[in-house]
Amino acid sequence: QVQLMDSGGGSVQAGGTLRLSCVASENILSTYCMGWFRKAPETKREGVAAIDRDGTMAYADSVKGRFTISKDNAKNTLYLQMNSLKPEDTALYYCAAASSCDDFDEFRSGLGSYDAWGRGTKVTVSS
Repeated sequence: QVQLMDSGGGSVQAGGTLRLSCVASENILSTYCMGWFRKAPETKREGVAAIDRDGTMAYADSVKGRFTISKDNAKNTLYLQMNSLKPEDTALYYCAAASSCDDFDEFRSGLGSYDAWGRGTKVTVSS
């Protein structure tokens, strides 16, 4: 069973940057949909950014223009570059993978069916 290890979270001030990484235990990035999700206290999990097998990317409206998702298939690694961070970005961030994601909108919403989740990496943005 594929495993994901996410990392890169931390505490930054508003306007700062962080880069999250998610390393897969198997070579799946070219055949799976991959995504980043987040959950803040007392809120529902939400999709942040996703990338499909062919490299098509999608973002939540709240992060467009600030966050960039990318992947390095050779390194089995998914990234999330987060710029211009805001206090409302504070959350636990998770990466996830799905082998079946014909409905990409469902996948990136956080309501799809996922084969693996990372354990989460905490991002705290102070004002």
